Order: sequence, then C-alpha cells, then structure tokens
Amino acid sequence: MQLADPVAPAQRRLARLAFLAAAAAVLLVLAVAGVRASLLLILVAVIGTVVALAAAWWFLTHRGVLRWLAGVVVVLAPLVVAVLFARANLIWVVVVFGLLWTAAVTAGRRALALPPPGDGEPGPAETPAPLRPYLIMNPRSGGGKVERHRLAERARALGAQVFLLDGPAVDVAEVARQAVRDGADLLGVAGGDGTQALVAGIAAEHGVPFLVISAGTRNHFALDLGLDREDPAACLDALTDGVELRIDLGLIGDRTFVNNASFGAYASIVQSPAYRDDKIGTTLDLLPRALAGAGDRLRLTVDGATVTGPQAVLVSNNPYAADDIAGLGRRHRLDGGVLGVLAVTVRNAADAAGLISGRGRARSLTVRNTGEVVIDADGPAVPVGIDGESVVLPTPVRCEIRPGALRVRVPRNRPGVPPPPPELDWARLRHLAFGRSSSEAGPQPAR
Repeated sequence: MQLADPVAPAQRRLARLAFLAAAAAVLLVLAVAGVRASLLLILVAVIGTVVALAAAWWFLTHRGVLRWLAGVVVVLAPLVVAVLFARANLIWVVVVFGLLWTAAVTAGRRALALPPPGDGEPGPAETPAPLRPYLIMNPRSGGGKVERHRLAERARALGAQVFLLDGPAVDVAEVARQAVRDGADLLGVAGGDGTQALVAGIAAEHGVPFLVISAGTRNHFALDLGLDREDPAACLDALTDGVELRIDLGLIGDRTFVNNASFGAYASIVQSPAYRDDKIGTTLDLLPRALAGAGDRLRLTVDGATVTGPQAVLVSNNPYAADDIAGLGRRHRLDGGVLGVLAVTVRNAADAAGLISGRGRARSLTVRNTGEVVIDADGPAVPVGIDGESVVLPTPVRCEIRPGALRVRVPRNRPGVPPPPPELDWARLRHLAFGRSSSEAGPQPAR
C-alpha cells in the first residue's frame, strides 16, 4: 500500500500561510469594496492592462507618429486605472492586496522549494592541476577587464602561458589548436562568450580541460558555471586549486556554442552595422520590420513537428528557466543532455498581450527540450546570433547537443548556481497544507 508523501512541519506551515495570505487578500477586497464594486474594479484593471499591452505592441511595430501615440497610451493607461482606484478611495486596498498576495506567493514557493540538486547529478571531479596551461585573453573585452584586474600578470605568475589578442584580426581557433600541438594541457579564455565558445570547441575536440575567466561584458556562460563575475581573477584559482565538471556543448553546423543560437528578430537586428554603437535606437528602428515578419520566413522543425513563421527562435545549450522566454536569465544545469528550444510567434496585439500576461503562451510560445532541431527559411541563408556574435549560415541550419563533450576546470570555491525556484503549483501546495503526511498516516497493515 502506498504511503502518503512525507511533509516537513516547516513545509506545512508555509503552505498554510500561503493559503491564509491569499484568502486574506481576496476577502479584503470583497469586504471593503463589496462584490459588485470589486468585480467592476477588477474589470477596470483588466481593461487597463489589455490597453497598455496592445499599445506597447503598436509602439514596437510602428514608426513615427503612431509609435509615439502608442507610447503615450502605454503611460496613460495605468495612470487612468490608478486615478479611478484613488477616486474610489481604494489605493490602500490595492497596496495591501499586493503585499498579501506577494506574501502568499513567497510562502508558497518556499514550501514547494526543492532540495539542492544532487539526485544522480554528477559532482565535480578531482583532477591534477594542469602543467602547461595556455590562456587566450582579449584586452578589449568587458571594457578592459584584463588590464584592470591584471589577469595576464597573475596568470603568468601561476605558470600559465598567455596569448593577448592585441592587433589585427586573429584566428583564435588556430591559436588554440597550435597551443595544443605545442603541448598545452589546458585551454582558457578571458573574453566574451563568442570567443569562449570557439576555444571550448577546440578543447572538446582534443579532450583537454577548459578554463573560463569572467572577463567579458555579460559573462552568461560564467554565470551558469557558478563563477565569480565580479572578480575575474578569482577564476584563476582553478589553475592551482580546481575541480572538473563535465558539461554539454551545442553544435550549430560545424560550430560550437556554449550559451545559445538565436534566429529571427534579434539575429536580424544585430546584423546591422549601427547596432554596436546605438543598440536601443537601432533596435527600435528595425523591430517593426522584424516583428512584421519581413524578410525570409522561418520554419522550425522539432520532434517531428513544424512551426511556420515564428518571429524569433532561441536554441540553447540546455534549457533556460521556465519563465525566461528571452534567454536573459540562467540555466540551472549544463549537463542535462538536451537543447532548450523557444519559438515566439506573435501575429497581433492580442497574441502579444497573451504572451506577456502568460494567459496566451500556449498559442504564441513553443517550448521544447530535444536533442536536435532544424531551422529553415525561404532564402538560401539566414542571420544567426551565436553566443552574441552575428553570422550568416546557409539554410537549413541544424542544431544538436553534444552531451558531456567539454571538461571545464573551475575553482574549488565559487559562488555556485542556486537551485531553480519551483513553479507555484496550487494543487501540490494544497496537498502540503492539508494532506496527510506519512507520519500522520500511521503504520500500514501488512498485506
């Protein structure tokens, strides 16, 4: 006979607190405003939200006078809602409701929080320190972090050979290959994620460990490895006191990626020569055409199904958090053996509002975890952003996962990657709050 799931007392208290706070929030609105007024105010809030989201879509998809009129509506819609609530003397109710609901969500997530990862997940491996480490450093990356943190001097003091990317265009992949031919037993990079990906592919090809030094601008790869992004020099500790992780690599054509490959709107925008000097202005100027589906229409084939006409596709080396539809957050694992696939198909303002609010995501958002995905287009080539670098690849473009392909050497002591926050599952929360635990169920009769 199956026993009830064990429930810790702290979990039970937090789950009950979540339900109590949620009930108090609802009862507060009903008690102060009454059922009829409450429904009217909720309707006003919903209409204001829909109008604001629709105006935001118009702002992104139009230029000139229409764009700025839409921008005015984006600002005015929530202000009008706030004025209506103020005239009904209910601003304080909204504030208290928000606080109670925040408390409910926070308590619920804490009650549902999973234990730290470790269920069969391999931990770091003890391996000997490298004897001939070879580090490639880009002095211009991250606004000059290599020089500011004296990374080259510190690395040389630890016995590493350092190659500075200082001068005309350098074939980074060939530099890394030559280093291995000369006897390097570790390759490392202090630079952006695009350079990290190129050298990581060479390290995986030759079976030598790879060292990430967080000297780029955003350092997404370092973030997901749990490295210190504020102090790049701390990454050098791996040379003398480090451990090894086995992680996956993404493969797009014959090129590796450590973070993601993006197609569609974003990839088209970063192709513009003006993007590097004026990111916001260039994005606003080119978004209307990109979101309208101008250019070669994309086709995404994953798990035997085809999605036609998505405006944006993101293929990542392991999936991002479930609530991160832009790939701007973090991945909690890099050894899951799957690609994360996100495709956004927005045809009108209603789709955009549903995507942002979460109620229409099933229609506009395709989410898959898979081993292989193919992106095709009407034209012979398609722009792709690979780990933040813009390239053009011939169609169709095939992306694959290479499980456990890369040995990464990291410092023994590092900030680490926090466990992912659980989704707020009210059914499971109800079981925690009011269901019987195994201790409460008592001994079960033998059968």
